[in-house]
This record gives sequence, structure tokens and C-alpha cells, in this order.
Amino acid sequence: MAKDKKIKMTEGKRICSVGGQALMEGIMMLAPNGMAEVVRNPKGDLVVKTEKIELLTRKYTVLGWPIIRGGVALISSMVRGMKALFYSADIAMEEESEDGKTSAPGEKAMGVMMFFSLLIALAFSVGLFFLLPNFLSSLIIPKTAPKVLYNLFEGGIRIILFFGYMILVTLMKDIKRVYMYHGAEHKTIHCFEHEDELTVENVRKYSKHHPRCGTAFLFVVMVISIIVYSLLPRFGNVFANMGLRVLALPIVAGIAYEFNRIASLHNNIITRILRAPGMAMQRFTTKEPDDDMIEVAIVALKKALEFEGENEVPCCEYVIKAHPEEDSCIENDDNGNTEEHDDTSSEISTDSNN
Repeated sequence: MAKDKKIKMTEGKRICSVGGQALMEGIMMLAPNGMAEVVRNPKGDLVVKTEKIELLTRKYTVLGWPIIRGGVALISSMVRGMKALFYSADIAMEEESEDGKTSAPGEKAMGVMMFFSLLIALAFSVGLFFLLPNFLSSLIIPKTAPKVLYNLFEGGIRIILFFGYMILVTLMKDIKRVYMYHGAEHKTIHCFEHEDELTVENVRKYSKHHPRCGTAFLFVVMVISIIVYSLLPRFGNVFANMGLRVLALPIVAGIAYEFNRIASLHNNIITRILRAPGMAMQRFTTKEPDDDMIEVAIVALKKALEFEGENEVPCCEYVIKAHPEEDSCIENDDNGNTEEHDDTSSEISTDSNN
């Protein structure tokens, strides 16, 4: 059977405000007013979790100001993403006990684990990509050398470390499936933006690269950091230089966010050139998904988009069985209590009413 012809277009008829993240055997889709996490458990069932959200940039006006909103968005996405990853790992690797119940860590334990994991991830990222390049530059480049040479050398090390890290991660077997889900996320959003019906067959033909990918944002952060750090003074104390770069990180993230925002809202020769490096990086971070992964992405996108309608959507966590039968649903009320009922709707339907 001949392979489906891939659609290489990177811009559809509309630019949607839905973002996503690949998880462990699942996908999170984030719309302006709600999010949906869909994870396939070891039995092949789809575990769906929906949640209404209120972005901090909308809740507090000052946090929505240019530059400031970039740092806020970065931290919020890291916290939300880490929480979703822990949730997906819990579902994807759950074990069933002899009495038929699944075992999972308690909510408090998961909270503590997530907090420390986030701290470690932040320390590792800042240390590897920002502090280490500066430390090596301070040791290798003489203090009498021009500042531009010092900054270019530091930036070069940062870019090399970043690409080296991305390449090494792709060699991990488990990460390959995450990157396949990443590709499914992009394809599904492409399909929606092209106003095509959300079916597995339609989604499959779209590109796995997307101009508004978070990977592109990280690359822009690396480039912007070279420019911003070149404006900073160089002290004789290496630790003072490293501390100054940490303090400047929110500014770097803010400028990178505004750059990506402008580039993503326009599609012309200039923005395509500016987006080219980020698009190229997705060759490392996305893989062609299988149909089951596309199915997960479709369900996640549909559920996230339900929050954009006029009707009130309950926060719900339920399971769509791999074999047709009644799906149990647990809704959360305003007091945090749960109510279980049956949900016989087929969320894996290939129809799209969004």
C-alpha cells in the first residue's frame, strides 16, 4: 500500500490557540479555558482527565504585560507539564493487584515527588545550559580578551550542549514513543487548523512539524540569551557572572516568548526564515505516530475544545474501554466530592463537531 502523501503546509486556514504536550503513552491538550489529558493504560483503555483552567496572565493584569508574560508562561507550563507527566506515568505504568485494584502513590506523595522533580529539572537545565557555558568561558577566555569573544564562545558552548543533549535523548528507547506522541499532537492540531474533519485518516496526512512547537521556543531562548548576555558586564569573579545570568533569565524568556508570539501570528517569508531553525529541530523531537497515538491526540483535542463553548463543562476523569462497553465517569463537584456514573458516549469516534 502506497504511503499517504504528507501535507507539508505549516499554516492552516486558522491559527488555533491550543497547545499540547506529549506524555508517557498520552497527550495533554491545553485550550484557553480548559485542558484535557488522555493516556492509554496497559490494558489499552484511554484514561481521560479534563480540567478547567484560569491562566495567571488573565487573572492578574500585570502578569500579562509583554516580556513579563513570557517568564510567567514558561514557569506555568513547566509546572503544568511536570504534573501531567507524573499523572501519565502513573497511568501508563500502573500495576493491578490480586483484588483487581490498581496501585498508585498517594496524592501527597505525588505532590512531594513533583515538587522535588521540578526543582531538580530546573537546576539541571539552568546549570547545564547557562551556568556551565559561562563557567567554561571564564576559565578558557582570558579576562583581557574582548567581551564579544567571551560572549560568542559562551553562546557557542550553549548551542553545542543543547543540540548534543537533544541528540542523546533521541537515542533513548522510551523517549522514541514520547516523540511519536509529539508528532501525533502536531498532526492533529494541523488538521484542526486546516478545518479538516478530525479522523485518523485525515490527521495522518499532515506534517509532524509545527511552527508553534515548544521545542522552537527553547531554541529561541538559547539564541536570545547570546544577545542579552552580550550586553551584560563581565566581572572578575566567575560566580558573579553566573549569578547575573540567572537573574537575567526571566528577561531572556520574556523576549523569546514575544518573538515566538509574533512569528507564530504571521506567515510570510521573513517569519518562515526566522522559524526555520526551530522547525529543523523538530526532526529530532518528533517521530511519525501510529494510528493508536493519533486516536489519543484526537480525543484530547476534542475534550480540550469543549471548554471553548458556551455550555458549562464538568471536570471529569473517566476511562474509555478498549472494547465497547459502558465507561465509568467520575465528576468532581465544587466541594471536591466525587460522583460516579456511566458514560456510554464513544469519545474515540472519528466525527468532529468542534
